Amino acid sequence: QVEVVESGGGSVQPGGSLRLSCTASGRIFSSNVIGWYRRAPAKQRELVGTISNSGLIKYGDSVKGRFSISRENDQNTVYLQMNSLKPEDTAVYYCNLEQRWTTYWGQGTQVTVSS
Repeated sequence: QVEVVESGGGSVQPGGSLRLSCTASGRIFSSNVIGWYRRAPAKQRELVGTISNSGLIKYGDSVKGRFSISRENDQNTVYLQMNSLKPEDTAVYYCNLEQRWTTYWGQGTQVTVSS
């Protein structure tokens, strides 16, 4: 079994920064992708970004240039550095791990950007 746990959410003013962490544990295979998604109230889930075990990174259009993803493979931990935050970044942020055609989701962490 695989467990995915997010941490680091909170409240911040517009223009501020936050860093989220995601750690996957359990039966993790060497080939996998860890990703961040978010869901704002009354909106569909949106891709934030993903990073593979080989370091291939993809970002959603709305966060390019402001957010960055990094990874520590030996700990299956992924970080999401969020800079220049905007009120429209307010959402629940979810982390997932994809491996061997199976996706495992975390419980999510709330990020609120408000003055």
